[in-house]
Amino acid sequence: MKQSLDSGGPGATQVSVATPDDPSPDVLAAAPWAAPARAARITRVRTFLCAPQGCPYLIVRVETDQPGLYGLGCASDPQRTLAVRAVLDEYLGPLVLGRDAGDIEDIHRLLQNSGYWRGGSIANNALGAVDVALWDIKAKVAGLPLYSLLGGRARHGAEAYTHVDGADPGEIADQVDAAVEAGYRHVRVQVAVPGVDTYGAAPTGAAEARRRADRSGAWDSLAYLHHVPPVLVDVRRRVGDGVELLHDVHERLTPAQARQLVAVLADAGLYFLEDALAPEDSAYFAQLRTAGPVPLAVGELYDEVSRYLPLLEQRAIDFARVRIPTLGGLTPTRKLVAACEMFGVRTAPHGPGDVSPVAQAANIALDVSTPAFGIQEAARFREATLEVFPGAPVPERGSLYPAETPGLGVDFDEAAARRHPVPPPLHHDRWALLRGADGAAHRP
Repeated sequence: MKQSLDSGGPGATQVSVATPDDPSPDVLAAAPWAAPARAARITRVRTFLCAPQGCPYLIVRVETDQPGLYGLGCASDPQRTLAVRAVLDEYLGPLVLGRDAGDIEDIHRLLQNSGYWRGGSIANNALGAVDVALWDIKAKVAGLPLYSLLGGRARHGAEAYTHVDGADPGEIADQVDAAVEAGYRHVRVQVAVPGVDTYGAAPTGAAEARRRADRSGAWDSLAYLHHVPPVLVDVRRRVGDGVELLHDVHERLTPAQARQLVAVLADAGLYFLEDALAPEDSAYFAQLRTAGPVPLAVGELYDEVSRYLPLLEQRAIDFARVRIPTLGGLTPTRKLVAACEMFGVRTAPHGPGDVSPVAQAANIALDVSTPAFGIQEAARFREATLEVFPGAPVPERGSLYPAETPGLGVDFDEAAARRHPVPPPLHHDRWALLRGADGAAHRP
């Protein structure tokens, strides 16, 4: 069953008239101080579902009592979209009604603590969307691009990396060369392993494509460890040293297997190796540091900024892969980025196709305003996505640039979005239903 675009109908969260004797949400969440006379008060929170990129996007629009003034946020969690939407529609939206949209820190802390069992990816994606929308509003009120509120420019733009994949080293090297010709100096390389369901690489041959479609293929760590390292080393030999290569393990190895991989990848000259370990195994990153010289990146699966702190203190990683919506928005993420700067760790924000143009614009605002920036993942947005999100950031010669208009610089076309309904709730879970060679359920 297709899901509706907009929850902003008759039952949407809208500002209500309340008295101190009426414990309505906007009274319960009221600030204990008077708002400035010209404050923009939140009057409505709307959520929208659409899928112009193929994966579900959950977009939040926070509206105010000032004509034409609203902010956009992204709450996209492709696997649990409707759960996040329920948190926004039923809980967080009603709590912010009537509040001064400029009180971002207070609203963030209040919403974060409003669930006694707080945190987690579902609650934080909902919170992150409201938070980014409030930053969008604040920048619009100031008449400034968002990056100006985060400290101003520290660089022209955010250098980005693109993705290539294949089975044959020559084929992959040709794609890397094409990416370099297009202006990229950083390229993520994923390697297809024959007969194995390999993350980030298209299946080789019609038979393997059919297996991938019905999920009868399996993950085989031994085959991966045998096949992938020599291909990466061969690709490096073919493309030379004039381009940075990245590779994503996607949390599929045990700590012992990850140590083996790091030990044999020195000659691949990687810019970084991503997600060599799952979040549950983060304590082993200090051991990976001693296994070889390969720079390590992790974090897109983290849903709390506190998860990064032991890794920063131990100097166990080189890049923090941050996903702004899942960390709860710009408010906590910019504090994490400041900590990364103090510990010499660089940022590599998550930005594939399931991160909407709204969230990507927030990434770029942070990228260009911090000395800690390292590299930004770039998505290839479809024409339909560019239509739904006017002003969506598009790479130019391997870099992404912030808009100079007030706020995020990205808008949302509701009429265009209605032409791209999201698929049934479990549809996007299919890619994650991975099993190992022995039939056991495996991390995707």
